[in-house]
Amino acid sequence: MEPRRRQKVPQEPAKNEEGLQHVPSSEEASRGQVQGNGEVKHLDHMAALIQWKRRMEVIKSELLEQMHSQLNDLLDKALEEAAHSFPQPLRKGSAEMQSRDRSLLQGKQKKVFIAQQSLLDELLEIKHFRSIYHIFVAFLCVFALSTIIVDSIDEGRLVLDFNLFIFAFENLPRALFTWLCMFLYTLLVPYKFLQMWASALRTAKHPRLFTSTTAVVLLVCHAAVLGFYPVYTVAYYHLGPASRFIVILEQVRFLMKSHSFLRESVPPILYAMSKDGKVHPPEFSTYLYFLFCPTLIYRESYPRTPYVRWRYVIKNFAQILGCVFYINFILERLCIPLFSNMSKQPFSLKTMVLSIFSATLPGTFLLLLCFFAFLHCWFNAFAEMLRFADCTFYKDWWNSTGFSTYYRTWNVVVHDWLYYYIYQDLLWLLRGKVRVAAMLSAFLASATVHEYAYSLCFGFFYPVSFTLFAIFGVIFNFIIHDKRTSPVWNVLFWTLLLVGQGIQVCLYSQEWYAQLHCPLQERTFWAIVTPRSWSCHT
Repeated sequence: MEPRRRQKVPQEPAKNEEGLQHVPSSEEASRGQVQGNGEVKHLDHMAALIQWKRRMEVIKSELLEQMHSQLNDLLDKALEEAAHSFPQPLRKGSAEMQSRDRSLLQGKQKKVFIAQQSLLDELLEIKHFRSIYHIFVAFLCVFALSTIIVDSIDEGRLVLDFNLFIFAFENLPRALFTWLCMFLYTLLVPYKFLQMWASALRTAKHPRLFTSTTAVVLLVCHAAVLGFYPVYTVAYYHLGPASRFIVILEQVRFLMKSHSFLRESVPPILYAMSKDGKVHPPEFSTYLYFLFCPTLIYRESYPRTPYVRWRYVIKNFAQILGCVFYINFILERLCIPLFSNMSKQPFSLKTMVLSIFSATLPGTFLLLLCFFAFLHCWFNAFAEMLRFADCTFYKDWWNSTGFSTYYRTWNVVVHDWLYYYIYQDLLWLLRGKVRVAAMLSAFLASATVHEYAYSLCFGFFYPVSFTLFAIFGVIFNFIIHDKRTSPVWNVLFWTLLLVGQGIQVCLYSQEWYAQLHCPLQERTFWAIVTPRSWSCHT
């Protein structure tokens, strides 16, 4: 049955005191109409306000729910990392075995990967910071136009000379073949050694002797394939400087990757064997993914992005190509004219000081371009293709007020490896008594690898980078430390950094042309390690 409709009772018109019907005047009628319209507008406004408040409440609840779910996911990942990093203590077993197993993982900090965007990507969303990026692009356009115009005037026609670019990447196929050999070795041999060691360790009569023998054999293989072979390729084949850099940097990367894989995989296997006897080596797919993802810390799982932005990948590779041409123009316009004939002039302190400060500008450009091309574009391109979500490859090193902050934030990928596998492991071996020795060991290792790369890639030994990093860098690390927070210290940091870049560009460029103008007459040890620019005056 339909509900009974409520009937409206007509209201009688208002009457005055005499009982006569009151007829409103035109003024009263207009006033009443205005008041009615005002009340209607006020009610409409109130209704809209209530509706807006309800909508805001809905949005607020959705945001809180989304934040709550993301926070739960983050905590779950952190707990999972903690569970993998710190296994539960043993229930049974000998006291010696328990003590050894606890010593493997006790007191070690573990890096936790968190999904986050690169800092420059966040800053480039700001209009003012994006203008700085546009200024650098404008500088590239000016260098390109300058090169085209000058070459056109000198040659009388349009000339695009890329001889320096071709020379830098000379014999690139040989470098790529060497990379392929190192990659296949790093992919197959360490994983197979770990698998064989884990399966045969329980049945071995002398586990320690078997483990030591396996480690020695693996070290010999590493020394042959990842040690001697790339050095032989660089020394005996005519590779350009950029091709040499590819071989040497990949050699160092594969060594660091394989060390991290074994360092993170062996202790859990020992724990599993002493606990229940079931050994589960890492999956091969996780190791393959680790060899390509932009991190030097091995984990069986990393935070992943939901999809790949291929336009972002193409953009990063295009920016890398632009940086390569940028470096080509800087060397041709700012470095080669300054240093090509310097070794033909008599040495003087005045000339040296002037050339160092003249090299400060191109040194600064080279520093920023290498940072942007390698630490930002290259790493982010591979992170995006592999859906690797933790893109903290660097931090705000440009805001540093001390060199200790700069060393931690310039290259987070390498710093993490040095911190966890050199500083922290040495600190554990020394039982936390000599922290300075552990820190200096990390500095020394980094400085040695940098100078090793420069020496092989340039073809001469001139320890400028080692001296600046291992000596002056350590001194400045203690003098200009994190407690300096005034902006004056940031200015001082940048001043010292730029002067250091000028020194490196100046001295390495001088030695490069001295090696060309004054060939070595007698190949003795002291003749090879003595810088040629000290005595070359043609």
